[in-house]
Amino acid sequence: MPLHRDDPKTLGGYRIIDRLGAGGMGVVYRARSRSGRDVAVKVVHAQYAENAVFRTRFRQEIEAVRRVSGAFTAPVVDADPEAARPWMATQYVPAPTLADRIRVDGPLGDRDLRHLALGLVEALRDIHRVGVVHRDLKPANVLMAEDGPRVIDFGISRAAENQTLTETGHMIGTPPFMSPEQLTDARSVGPASDVFSLGALLVYAATGRGPFDADSPYLTAYRVMNEQPELETLAPALRALMERCLAKSVADRPSLDDLVKEFADALPEAAPGALHTVALGRPDSGTSRRAAERSGLRRAGVRPRGTGPASGPAPRWAGPSGGIPRRGRTLALVGVSGVLAVALAVYLALGPLRDRGTAGAGGAPSTSAPSRWEEVPAGWRAWTTTVHEAAASGVTRAPKAPGEMGTPSCALDGSALYCVGGGVLPVRLDALTGRTLWRAGTGPSGTDANRYEGWLLGVHEGVMLVRQSERLSSDGGTPSVVALETGTGERLWSRKLTGGNGTPAVAGGLALLPGDGSVTARSLHDDVLWTAPLPADHACGFHDSGGGLYAVCSRFDGDNPGVRLLALDRAEGTVRPLTTLEPHSAFLGVRDDDLVFVEQSAKSLEDADEPAYTRVVLVDRESGARRTAAMTGEPRGQAALVNGTLCFAASNGLLTAVSAETGERLWQTPTSLEQPGRPVGDAGGATVFLASVSGRVAALDARAGTVLWESLPRAGRAGSGGWSAELFPHAGALVVTTPDGTVFSVDPANPDRAPASA
Repeated sequence: MPLHRDDPKTLGGYRIIDRLGAGGMGVVYRARSRSGRDVAVKVVHAQYAENAVFRTRFRQEIEAVRRVSGAFTAPVVDADPEAARPWMATQYVPAPTLADRIRVDGPLGDRDLRHLALGLVEALRDIHRVGVVHRDLKPANVLMAEDGPRVIDFGISRAAENQTLTETGHMIGTPPFMSPEQLTDARSVGPASDVFSLGALLVYAATGRGPFDADSPYLTAYRVMNEQPELETLAPALRALMERCLAKSVADRPSLDDLVKEFADALPEAAPGALHTVALGRPDSGTSRRAAERSGLRRAGVRPRGTGPASGPAPRWAGPSGGIPRRGRTLALVGVSGVLAVALAVYLALGPLRDRGTAGAGGAPSTSAPSRWEEVPAGWRAWTTTVHEAAASGVTRAPKAPGEMGTPSCALDGSALYCVGGGVLPVRLDALTGRTLWRAGTGPSGTDANRYEGWLLGVHEGVMLVRQSERLSSDGGTPSVVALETGTGERLWSRKLTGGNGTPAVAGGLALLPGDGSVTARSLHDDVLWTAPLPADHACGFHDSGGGLYAVCSRFDGDNPGVRLLALDRAEGTVRPLTTLEPHSAFLGVRDDDLVFVEQSAKSLEDADEPAYTRVVLVDRESGARRTAAMTGEPRGQAALVNGTLCFAASNGLLTAVSAETGERLWQTPTSLEQPGRPVGDAGGATVFLASVSGRVAALDARAGTVLWESLPRAGRAGSGGWSAELFPHAGALVVTTPDGTVFSVDPANPDRAPASA
């Protein structure tokens, strides 16, 4: 819609392009960031900005949305609740709402209804997991994006634990989709209210009418409170399920966990082997979208990062027989965004994807796993715990970590997982059972445990090395390195860090402690072995790869910025310069006789949300000779060398595999994982694994890139604060840690096995 005369030209650094709509709370604009990304900016009306209660409510709205992260919900990009007219920006997608879709094309068919139902259940699970209730789930707040439904507009959401701003006389919701408790006592509204709204919305999607429609909002509200819903035109199985969702009593409604299976049973599944888009309109190449655009029905919402057109060859998608279905060939012409729709369609239609025939029955490990999957270790069981659980010895009860603290860094050594973090004292967990064996009572002298900040440097020969400091002090405290005995957690020794140009590390079986212009190597039992010089004004990291010990020393400003690569003699500490690389070159590991680096795009460092990579650089370990190759399409995200192949996991779940030799894209596959961490491979080189901040795990075929399965989330909350999940292969099992401190183990041959509490 065109801009009005008094509309702002810019807001918070975003250039306003046009209006998307207006409502009782404010105006929504389409705007563009300096990097060229479109966002939807929501600005509250001037008369509300002066209302202290409303401003507090808007501030809480932003806080609530920021706590939600999932494939089918709307993350906040930016916000300023303290501005003269408070505003927030979300990512933008040009898509019609469910209301628009029904108005243009009529009720949804069974297949599209199934996609919608499963997608909305997943969205509500993500919302409720962080203690938020949407409170206004209605067709106008569901976008029919090509890659799945999007739940938007948390404008009247509230954290479930804080309802103090819901005032008498202020009705929050839309009567045809409100629950009875919203009409009688808004302060009592909980997650079950969203289940009621979901039922009303799905009846509307299936029939074109709400289950309580009447001639006025007042009569509608009366029917919600006192009458049974009109469900006669629904199929019997779906009608029975909708009756439960629309029960007047909160206790009689099903949980979201129950609805996942029940929707799959009540709504027919797509034909075996078929792949289709999730435009959630007509299945013939997006008719509803074009009709909606002709009608001017565009709405602000969320575009997952990376789903727009991409350069480079379009990925190929093989059907069950290995060929590409006709619809798949058509979709390949529209680039990555069409393929994203295909992948999420399969996920929504079939649930978490399986490698058919691999799951064992019941809770016992599979005894006939296919050759792809290793057997899990003897004594292993599926488990889930946190780094805050009671320990068997040492500091048995964990200190409570305030705010965003509590994120662990971890390492797996044998069958033990060692973790430490902000507000997390060093702990050892049994990787077979998840039991917390000990928690160390170490911390800066006189420092409250909540102010403790630790970082795991490594584990070697029975010693756990931790960098620790005091958090939140005026000068950050004086950091030190502490060595702990892995069997008991007892302190062996500690050393103050006196500054310097590097990060302490455990590499090559040594404790490497940088000082001013040098690095000192100690044994893990504190014997000084040697001291070696380091380049001045550089920050150095230390790596042991392929039997060698290397220092990667970076300088980003001043004269001659760049990366200097040094080889260190493990026994004597002599230094051998190998080569110099471009600034922001990241070391990933060793492939054959080469050290592998990837160069980051300078532009992505300035204005992108995550790094993009332009070239791969191979450095001969002996001569320092370099070979370079440009990478197709500048892949983004978390970079890793997985069994000799470069893998990049973007924050929107897109996983890209690139040849480390030529830079050519091998395959590119979308997943439903949000903000995944670094990819890892299995021992046999057949599978690539990903884990997300919410504890989703995905397995992909390493050669073809096809998704083998995806799990449901396991984390207590999804917010990452810039941290990622970590994956550790443990013989045939996986151990996963998430930013909120959740830790769990998975059998890749049977990923849905219900975990036991550790």
